[in-house]
Amino acid sequence: MHRLLLSLLLSLLFLHGAEINSTTTPAVSEENETMQQKRTPAQQEHLNSLSQRLSLLDKESESGGNVWTKIYSSYKTYRELKNRQEWLVAEIFKLKKKKHLSPEEQKQLEAYRQERQTNLGKLQLLEEFQKDPFKKLLEPPKISEPPKIGNPFSIIAAISYIKKLKSDLQVYEENFQSLDSTLRYLKEERTLIKEMLRYQPKSRELRKRLKMIVQEIETLQPTYEIFKTTKEVYQKKVEEIRLKLNEEIKREAEKAATIGVIIVLLFVLLLIFKHLIRKYMSDKESFYTINKVSNFLFITILVLIVLFAYIENVNYMVTILGFASAGIAIAMKDWFMSLMGWFVIVLGGSIHVGDRIKVVRNGTEYVGDVVDISLLRLTIQEDITLTTYMHNRRAGRMIFVPNNYVFTDMIANYSHAGLKTVWDGIDFTITFDSDSTKATHIAKEVAKKYSKGYTDITRKQLNKLRSSYHLKNTNVEPRVFSFIEPYGVRVSVWYLTNAFATLTLRSTISQEILERIREEEGIDLAYPTQSLYLETSASVTARSASPAAEKGGEPA
Repeated sequence: MHRLLLSLLLSLLFLHGAEINSTTTPAVSEENETMQQKRTPAQQEHLNSLSQRLSLLDKESESGGNVWTKIYSSYKTYRELKNRQEWLVAEIFKLKKKKHLSPEEQKQLEAYRQERQTNLGKLQLLEEFQKDPFKKLLEPPKISEPPKIGNPFSIIAAISYIKKLKSDLQVYEENFQSLDSTLRYLKEERTLIKEMLRYQPKSRELRKRLKMIVQEIETLQPTYEIFKTTKEVYQKKVEEIRLKLNEEIKREAEKAATIGVIIVLLFVLLLIFKHLIRKYMSDKESFYTINKVSNFLFITILVLIVLFAYIENVNYMVTILGFASAGIAIAMKDWFMSLMGWFVIVLGGSIHVGDRIKVVRNGTEYVGDVVDISLLRLTIQEDITLTTYMHNRRAGRMIFVPNNYVFTDMIANYSHAGLKTVWDGIDFTITFDSDSTKATHIAKEVAKKYSKGYTDITRKQLNKLRSSYHLKNTNVEPRVFSFIEPYGVRVSVWYLTNAFATLTLRSTISQEILERIREEEGIDLAYPTQSLYLETSASVTARSASPAAEKGGEPA
C-alpha cells in the first residue's frame, strides 16, 4: 500500500512538471525558431544529431529502470515538499499574527492549511528518503558466521554457504554497476547538453535540465566513491572467507577419503579372512563363533576410527564415554548386563552355537538348540524332548533368552566342551514276588546293547576333558538300581544316549525291556491295584439265618 501511494504521488508530480513545461513550450519554440534562423546548415545538422543522441540516451536510461535515479527523484521530491512545507508554515504564521483578515486573506489561509495537510501526508509517505536515501543499497549483505567443517556432512553446508556468499556479492556488484551506469549516463547527458548550449545559449529548458543533472551528479558521485570503497572491502572479506572454506573443504575431503580407503581395506581383509576360515575350517561351530567375533571387532574398530578422526579432544571423548557408560549402566541395567553376558558367553566358551541347553525361568523349563548368539540375547530352537513331553506339551518354538540370564538363572548345557551324550533313565516296577535279579539283568543287558556306541564316544570325550576339569567319576557303562516301593520293587536303568535324540533311544529300550519281561514267567509288572469282593443275596440270607439255628430254631 505504501509503495502504491508513493507511485501515485510521483505520477502526480510528473504530470505537474509536464504541465509547466507545456506552458513554457511556446516561448522556447519561438526562441528556437529565432536561433535556428541564425545557425548555418552544418550547425543545425550537428544540433539535430546532438538532440537525437540525447533522446536516445533518455530512452536507454528509462528502459533500464534505474533504481538510483528513482531513489534520487524521490529524495529530491521529499526535499522540495519539505521546503514547501516550511514556507507554508511561515506564511500561515504571518497570517495568524494579523488581527483582522480580509475575505481574500481568510480564503488564502484556508488554502495554505489544506495544502500543508496534504503535504504532511506526502512527507509521511516519503519519510524513508529523509536521510541517507541510498543506505539500503550501499550496505553490503550481512555475512553470517561461517560453518565449522568437522565432518563430511558439514562440507555440504560449507558449499551452500559459499554459494550464498557468491550470490550476495553478485547482487551487490550489480547494484554498483547500476550506479556506475547511471553516472555515465548523467555525465554523457551533461556533455551533450553543454554542447547543445553552444548553439542554444539562451535555452531555459536546457539550462534548467543541465542544472538538475549537475545536482544529481553531485549527489551521486560521493555515493559512488563510498560504494566503491565498501565494495572492495566486502569483496576482500568474501574472498578471504571463500579461500578459507575451500581449504577446509579440501582438507576434510582428503581426510574423509583416507578414512574411506582404510575402511574399504579393513572390509576387504575381513572378507578374505572369512573366506579362508570358511575354506579351511571344518568345524562349523568354531566358524560361526569366529565369524561373529570378527564382525564385532570390525564394527568396533570402525567406530573407534571415526571417533578418533572426528573428535579433536580425545580426553574430552574419554570423559564423555565414561559418563555415558555410567549412565547406561544405571538407566539401562538389563541391556548393559546382557552386553556383559555376551562377553562372558563368547569369551568364556560355556555356550556355543549348536549346543543343546535347558533354561529354567520362574519354574518353566525350555530345552532347545542354540541357533544364534547376539549381543543382547541367545536364540534357541525348541525340540521334542522329555521336557516337552512331560511338561510343556509344545515344541518347535524360537525361544529368545536375554544374555543377562547367565548371571541370574540356571542354564544347563547338554553338549558342553564337545560332549554329545547325556545320561537318561527308564524306571519300571515289578511285584514283590517277581525275580528282581533277573529283571535288573534284563534291563542292564538291553541298555548296554543299544547304548554301546554312545558309551565309547563318551569315554573318549571324558579323557579329553581331564586336562580342563577335575573329573572323579568317569564310569560310562549302563547302571541299574533297585528300590523298594509301596507297590513293588522299582528297577531304574541308566544309560548314555545322544543329547539331541534322547526320546528315540528311550522308546527303543523301553519297548525291548517290555517284550523281554513278557517272555519271562517269574516276572510280573506291578502297578497300583484295588480288589473288590461282591456277595449275592442268597449268601446274605443264609448268613442272617445262622444265628436263629444256633438258638434252637429250625430252618424253614
